Amino acid sequence: MAQKIAILSQKGGTGKTTAVRTLADVLRRTGLRVLAVDLDPQGNLSDYFDVPPDAAPTIGDVLAGRAKAPAAVHPAPDAGEPPGPAVHVVPANLSLAEAELLLAGKMGRELTLRKALKLVDADHDIVLIDCPPALGLLTVNALVAADFALLSSEAQYFALQGVEQALEVIELARDGLNPDLEWLGVFFNIADMRTVHSREAFDSLREHVGEKLFDTTIRQSIAYANSAERATSILDHRPDLGADYLRLTDELLGRLGLAAPRRRLKPLLADAPAA
Repeated sequence: MAQKIAILSQKGGTGKTTAVRTLADVLRRTGLRVLAVDLDPQGNLSDYFDVPPDAAPTIGDVLAGRAKAPAAVHPAPDAGEPPGPAVHVVPANLSLAEAELLLAGKMGRELTLRKALKLVDADHDIVLIDCPPALGLLTVNALVAADFALLSSEAQYFALQGVEQALEVIELARDGLNPDLEWLGVFFNIADMRTVHSREAFDSLREHVGEKLFDTTIRQSIAYANSAERATSILDHRPDLGADYLRLTDELLGRLGLAAPRRRLKPLLADAPAA
């Protein structure tokens, strides 16, 4: 069965979707079969992977019962070049907001995504679920479907507050719905660690969550917006910045206990530009 990771943040603007897209690319380069599920009605992850805007069915169709998950799996046009297998994407668009409203009136609504993803488990090694920047029903569905939760946090003063709010939702999902859900930790995103403010925010979060805070931070750069506009991975667009994600993935694979892909990542790490 695929290991499913829900990636979430308390609010938008933390670089979460960029993180999902880039982690998917690094993981596929280690030989893992990756499925990225866009669970945000804005559909930014789908755009980032250059999935056609009229691609159908979508995750909204799946959650509304109009389609089965295997039919909604689409190849990512820009994420199938060697090395590594293609990334597959379950795309989203604004119809997902309608599907969320339909879910609200259903019995067992929190289990809908979990049931849907069982049909694609065998075809993938890792499923990354890009949650919307709100801690509502879609995010709860992701956490109930997932084996692990990973938090993206902006490197600013209120980072701890956002992490605490996200942890409350994780506990809600654990309470009778998914007791085996494991919190992998939190990583600092779009960070400028040259500033005192960012360093103090990092130290404050480390004080409260300890080893759950990843050592790797993702540097802030306009290059991410440029790579998104080109639907190109930052690993190819700016390898020096992509090295941050190689190191983050190395930590992530360690926490997941995936030794073989971690070994396959080592040559990429060795060739990566220095930070």
